[in-house]
Amino acid sequence: MITLASIIFMSGCKSDPENKNEEHHEEENSVELTANQYKNAGIAFGKVEMKNISSTLPVNGLLDVPPQNLITVAAMMGGFVKTTSLLQGMKVKKGEVLVTIQNPDFIQIQQDYLNNKSKLLFAEQEYKRQEELAKDNVASQKTLQQAASEYQSLKAMHKGLLEKLLILGINPSNVENGTIKSIVSIVSPISGYVTAVNINIGKYVNPQDLICEIVDTEHLHAELTVFEKDIYKVKKGQKIKFQLVNEEKKIRTATVYLINRKISEDRTVRVHAHLDKEDSNLLPNTYLKASIEVTDNLTTALTDEAIVDSGDKHYIFIKDDKHDHKHNKGTAEGFLFTAVEVKKGVSQNGYSEVFLPDGFDTEHAEVVVKGAYALISKMNNSEEGGHAH
Repeated sequence: MITLASIIFMSGCKSDPENKNEEHHEEENSVELTANQYKNAGIAFGKVEMKNISSTLPVNGLLDVPPQNLITVAAMMGGFVKTTSLLQGMKVKKGEVLVTIQNPDFIQIQQDYLNNKSKLLFAEQEYKRQEELAKDNVASQKTLQQAASEYQSLKAMHKGLLEKLLILGINPSNVENGTIKSIVSIVSPISGYVTAVNINIGKYVNPQDLICEIVDTEHLHAELTVFEKDIYKVKKGQKIKFQLVNEEKKIRTATVYLINRKISEDRTVRVHAHLDKEDSNLLPNTYLKASIEVTDNLTTALTDEAIVDSGDKHYIFIKDDKHDHKHNKGTAEGFLFTAVEVKKGVSQNGYSEVFLPDGFDTEHAEVVVKGAYALISKMNNSEEGGHAH
């Protein structure tokens, strides 16, 4: 009996290697703070929450202007530049004179207009006279037809010459009153900024030559480049966050408005987005980096501050209520925290998607949402990587 009791006692005194390993593993991932350390760390607790967090698609792009807001100014007829004060960067208003051009041919057009108008008036009277004579069978139908033909021909010519004057910016009424000029003004068709100037005083410009370029930056949009393999994720109305290359800290927002239906040679698709807040100080062709919010999922999430890194791993800390003990043999209260490795997902508005290990008690676990950096630092600074004190 004594021998058997001894054997039982010895067996009871033997430690279970597996239990030791489990305890050692638990201590490796735990941090203990004294009352003063706890207070200085500013520890605060929270719960794992369910949040709508969007997954994002990173893309590149640039700011652009619609075609109607980018104007190339050219002369309708060739001529010599008489006056101009254009400079790149200059702000101009719609209707403002940009340049004046001189050409003797302008005089000829006005003279042709006056001659035509005089002939048209005579032809109209002759046509009406022949029409009355034909009714009384005094004039032949042939004579009436000739008068009608002459009248219609001069009438068509008059419309053409009138249109030329209007295109040149010459008031027909002034011409009819005897004001003929060899200099015409070219005015700005929109309000905006001059981005290019290709003339100087005395230079001859042809109708196809660029005089200047004007851009209206009031309605810039974002042109994004999306790879072919990702375009199925993009839908009209999705929200976009973007950052300009010259604005490191400012985040702007936009909304997907149009998606091109053609894949380019480099296997990308253009996506047109409207800025949520327009800014006339922005410059076209500015490069940007953007994130399109392509999905919106209800998922487990914690504040960004609650998730800390150690190497290439992510951790959260939870309050360990199983260990109600005293620090330094009861001289001061101790607070024990357990580090839990998690997977971090998408971040949005101060929260991050978090993938928790199996069996994690989301309902009861008290997660450290403030002070987690102090805990991870203490755990990492533990000399032996064990239970940090």
